[in-house]
Amino acid sequence: MNSSIESINTTNPAITVQTARSLRRLYFTRTAFSVIWVILVSIFVKTNSSIAEILFIIYPAWDVFATYLDIKANPPQVSKTPQYVNAVIGGLATIGVALALQKGVSVALIVFGAWAIVTGLVQLILGLRRRKEFGGQWPMIISGGQSMLAGSVFIAMANSPTMGINSLAGYSAFGAFYFLLAAIRLSKTIKVREKAV
Repeated sequence: MNSSIESINTTNPAITVQTARSLRRLYFTRTAFSVIWVILVSIFVKTNSSIAEILFIIYPAWDVFATYLDIKANPPQVSKTPQYVNAVIGGLATIGVALALQKGVSVALIVFGAWAIVTGLVQLILGLRRRKEFGGQWPMIISGGQSMLAGSVFIAMANSPTMGINSLAGYSAFGAFYFLLAAIRLSKTIKVREKAV
């Protein structure tokens, strides 16, 4: 894995710049989605629980699509196993949340929490793997760890009366913040690599 990263850095820095640009665009897109999602959830959780539940299902489904974009952003020689694993788990989580909502929001929060733990682990692995190639992956590393912690809290407190779909807004907002930081940090990487091309 490291050897392929080193070959990208030394033999064709243009590939790294192109990948960094694609990832930066994806991170900005993920930031925008999360901000819009938080606003919509905050509105509909109080006024229309059916739409709030649909938004609940959309969240992991969007992550599957964003993971697909992440896969497309990387050059063919880079291993994409973590992304494929994340996409499969996200697809299962989407189905799981949809089914669990029929039994109640607390059950769906447990499913979501389990997904947040696993997807956080994948994000942590990707952040650690990409830090040498692109630098400045600390927002993704922290975000992955925080996702794992948040998932544990969702599971532990799923039956608490204070927990509900609105509890996911904070999770998504922190995600948006970290994706924004990562996108900004990638801008610096792109400038440095463009000078090397």
